[in-house]
Amino acid sequence: MSKHAFLRLALILALCALVAAFFALGGSEWLSLERIHAHLGQWRSAVEAHYFAGVAIYFALYVLATALSLPGATLLTLLGGALFGLTAGTLIISFASTLGATLAFLSARYLLRDSVERRFAKTMSTVNAGISQEGKSYLFGLRLAPLFPFFVVNLVMGLTRMRVSTYAWVSQLGMLPATLVYVNAGEQLGTLQSISGILSPLMLASFILLAILPLTSSALLRRYRRQARLRHWTKPKRFDTNLVVIGGGAAGLVASYIAAAAGARVALIEAREMGGDCLNTGCIPSKALIRSARLAHEARHAADYGLSGSLQAPFSEVMARVKRVIARVAPHDSIERYTALGVECIQGKAQIISPWQVKVGERTLNTRAIIIATGAAPAIPSIPGLDACEPLTSETLWSLSTLPGHLLVIGGGAIGCEMSQAFARLGSRVTLLEAGAQLLPRDDIDTASSISAALQADGVNVVCHATLHQFSQANGHKQLSYSQQGQAHTVAFDQVLLATGRKARLSGFGLEQLGLLEDGKLILDDTLATRMPHIFACGDVAGPYQFTHMAAQQGWIAATNALQSLRRFKSDHSLVPMAVFTSPEAARIGLNENEAQAQGIAYETTRLDLAELDRAIADEANHGFIKVLTAKGSDRILGVSIVAEHAADMLAEWTLAMKHGLGLKKVLATVHGYPTWMEGNKAVAGLWQQAHTPAWALRLARWFLRRACHNPQL
Repeated sequence: MSKHAFLRLALILALCALVAAFFALGGSEWLSLERIHAHLGQWRSAVEAHYFAGVAIYFALYVLATALSLPGATLLTLLGGALFGLTAGTLIISFASTLGATLAFLSARYLLRDSVERRFAKTMSTVNAGISQEGKSYLFGLRLAPLFPFFVVNLVMGLTRMRVSTYAWVSQLGMLPATLVYVNAGEQLGTLQSISGILSPLMLASFILLAILPLTSSALLRRYRRQARLRHWTKPKRFDTNLVVIGGGAAGLVASYIAAAAGARVALIEAREMGGDCLNTGCIPSKALIRSARLAHEARHAADYGLSGSLQAPFSEVMARVKRVIARVAPHDSIERYTALGVECIQGKAQIISPWQVKVGERTLNTRAIIIATGAAPAIPSIPGLDACEPLTSETLWSLSTLPGHLLVIGGGAIGCEMSQAFARLGSRVTLLEAGAQLLPRDDIDTASSISAALQADGVNVVCHATLHQFSQANGHKQLSYSQQGQAHTVAFDQVLLATGRKARLSGFGLEQLGLLEDGKLILDDTLATRMPHIFACGDVAGPYQFTHMAAQQGWIAATNALQSLRRFKSDHSLVPMAVFTSPEAARIGLNENEAQAQGIAYETTRLDLAELDRAIADEANHGFIKVLTAKGSDRILGVSIVAEHAADMLAEWTLAMKHGLGLKKVLATVHGYPTWMEGNKAVAGLWQQAHTPAWALRLARWFLRRACHNPQL
């Protein structure tokens, strides 16, 4: 047994012994109104004769009673008023109750908090986030309203991350009004026949209203500040639309669709192509290119599948197919479709000229609400000589018609890894430079190492710890000087692709003039509202994740909140599926090991290598793994990381399970089709169950089965 476990056990035994002693010695009988009446005169005489000793004994008893959450604290408070009077009684009881409550708070924290946080990590993370923002108001309200048993408050707050000093002074302040009432009543304790009438319905209602006040005042104050920002602007007397959406990408399209479906008058403004980055320069073209590159790779390795022959991959034809794919998807996001849905689609650059007015061209729209969905653009690093090399980005890459002989890729995130592998499979020589210690910096090292190995197997030269110095041209050739852990290098290339992240498009829309930006960032609350309550933002411009599926979810939330104020929906970022579409793919949901360790969350890891998965073997793709993090001692899923050919599809089951609180036992009990990749999900759940089946249960089963067949050798 560890030292901490021994101390916890000792504390539990001590607390149980004290509580048992209280009842065994008749403490509950002594803390009754009849017994206090019978001995009140005697106790008053004793206090008058030995005042300070009486104060010390009473103080210690009060601290002990509140620390152990014993019944009778109300009667002790009345007794304090009877023995010491209003002023001294209030002072003594105020500090005694605070000390006792703090001891109970610390006991709950020491005995229970770690285990509760391990078992309910997600819930406690949310609770602690609320405590850090509004904890003082919550606690003050709970203390002020006598409806809440104080021992429950001590226990629950002890499970949070609230500071002990904060808990003590807020508790003392919050308990003071009720203490005054009871101490004052205690001065007439000799004639008091019942404690039920001390708090009248009117006084009780007053306490409740006071308790609610701190909980609502901060929200009211935020609303007042937002409305105050609108005072300097003239609100139009009539409106042309209910909603103006700026940006026709994934977020803006979903927001417009939702608003139109609700019957609102919606105007959607887009300066470039409908569909935004996802359709035109992001998800759709990149996945089309990756599919062609994968087919070229499989043809090159036809012998692995029992085939022979070769396949040509003319780059111009590949890029022509990419454009055909975009054209096939484009009608889903077209002006014609959204006009038919009831959305007024306007081509042009939007400018917000007042909180209720958006100008596009020569036209000014008066609108009740605005949604900013302007997306993001590639982030261009500042490196000497870069501009002269005419760098490509995820937006300009699709203008290529000739395959680069040597493609230099800067950045080892999702885009950098995907494009490096795709171009290598299509025939380019590729060098990938990453400043960090690994590719995919947000992922665990085993995921990053697997993807790095896959890229290198396809011929990509992967260089981590790369510090870029200068681009230059010599003898008509482009080159980059860089260093790796202090050693200088130079790489020559034909084209350079920048995959160094994306930044929100915020300039040129009037956001600065409205005061919606701070340090160049758009300030949003958890309902996606800006500093002005009727202007919202969603998608890449809002963050924190720049994914199309997240943009669509935020578009729904922003539109719903913009059209009504009865119930504001919050944007939930706790469960966001992520995928890198390399081969194999890398996908994850929830926490990975790096994040769990950084947050101090105790977890267990169950890992299944896919080398023996039947479908993976049949597909000549039996590499990768499924890794599931669970709360220690529980089947509750904290996070899942998958490296496999169909990892992004396999992740859907885990996303559903985590969203609805289904553990590994439920996954194991679900029938999975055979032979499928999804069977791997069930297999990893089986490994967890195998590791968590008690040894005694296995021994008992073996004993029973041996005797059931009368074969002791079984």
